[in-house]
Amino acid sequence: MPARRTTHRSSSGKKLYAVRDAKGRFKDIQTYKRAHSADMRRKSKAERSK
Repeated sequence: MPARRTTHRSSSGKKLYAVRDAKGRFKDIQTYKRAHSADMRRKSKAERSK
């Protein structure tokens, strides 16, 4: 199962994604813009199998 991402806002108002580990601690924090564009560059399993 992929890591769950929760959304937050930075002090400058940008949307953030926070990835947490199994214990609930922050593992990685990325801006929504960077995380979303990285997701768009990847193909899903369903798209790859076509």
